[in-house]
Amino acid sequence: MQHLSRLALAFLLLACSRTASEGVSLPGERESRIAERDGRPAVASPEIPADAPVVVFLGDSITAGLHLSLDEAFPAVLQRELLLDGAPFRLVNAGVSGDTTAGGLKRIDWVLRNVPAIVVIELGANDGLRGQDLDGVERNLRAIIERVKGASAKVLLLGMNVPPSLGFDYAAKFEELYERVADETGVTFAPDFLEGVGGVPAMNLEDGLHPTAKGHERLASNVQEALKELLESL
Repeated sequence: MQHLSRLALAFLLLACSRTASEGVSLPGERESRIAERDGRPAVASPEIPADAPVVVFLGDSITAGLHLSLDEAFPAVLQRELLLDGAPFRLVNAGVSGDTTAGGLKRIDWVLRNVPAIVVIELGANDGLRGQDLDGVERNLRAIIERVKGASAKVLLLGMNVPPSLGFDYAAKFEELYERVADETGVTFAPDFLEGVGGVPAMNLEDGLHPTAKGHERLASNVQEALKELLESL
């Protein structure tokens, strides 16, 4: 991304980090956060085979689909698209607004109770925007990955970046640590998760901060192939 897009992305994620937690959706739960702004009903739940693998999305307010219904958030979009593509999975949306890598590490044992085959990790942007120590961010990510692997599940790590407001060196090292962690731990990596969404007005709501349903569709497309390959490898 260009620096301007990264700066817009920073405002997007910072706003998400200031919002109260909206909870977690467990398998089989009804969608409860319908978008009241336009009165649209929730999308019908897809018919997922009972023996389909469980995929947990461990993330912040982007994963949670802030200001949208859960069925519009990118994890649900991915579930519908991959069902059509012959790779069905049962979804656990473990997105919590404002979460950090430390928060994700605290929650990982609870998440693993769902016996996932795959855990998608979308965490770290809030750490970066708060200027957290990069060694700590990396330790948390590695610890999460280690716990997931210890539960015999696979990992899809989503790449993150931050604007250079805290210094170009910090921003560069922040972005690099994701690729390094993925490479050294051997997990699947999807870089530029917010490509085409961060800083793009048409992909964000009226507040200019949070992705629209279309924005979440783009997020889903950014990671669809990586997740499909993991599902097919099970």
